[in-house]
Amino acid sequence: MPDHPAHEPQEILAERLNTLLDVVEAESGQRYTFPDIKAAMEQRGVHISRQRWHYMRAGTGPMTTDFPLLEALGDFFGVPADFLTDADPEIPDRVAAQLELLRSLKEAEVKNFAARSLTSDLSPETLLAIRDIIDQTLEQQAGERG
Repeated sequence: MPDHPAHEPQEILAERLNTLLDVVEAESGQRYTFPDIKAAMEQRGVHISRQRWHYMRAGTGPMTTDFPLLEALGDFFGVPADFLTDADPEIPDRVAAQLELLRSLKEAEVKNFAARSLTSDLSPETLLAIRDIIDQTLEQQAGERG
């Protein structure tokens, strides 16, 4: 989840929806589009407009209190409906595992970028020092999160 916590209910919902979309993309390699969401909601007997989906994902506009819609979205993403709206929910194991994997991948991207960008002009000692700084910073951030 993001470093800065959402405070307003509609921001919490937006954060959770976007997190679930990221998790699904990490698991399957494909990102859901609005037509995918709309079709899944219609299969569950619930209507969602493109405008409402946009507001829900952006965290703008009034908070969606349509419980059948929230329940259908939770069912679709494989999480309890409460996960979408509770300020301090229990994170489902599947979501927590995927978020940790995404963090690890981002950390690896930072290391790879630094290695590609800096290797041509720096001594091996300097490169090792940079690697150590990156590792220490990432460990420190992990300690602050957990």
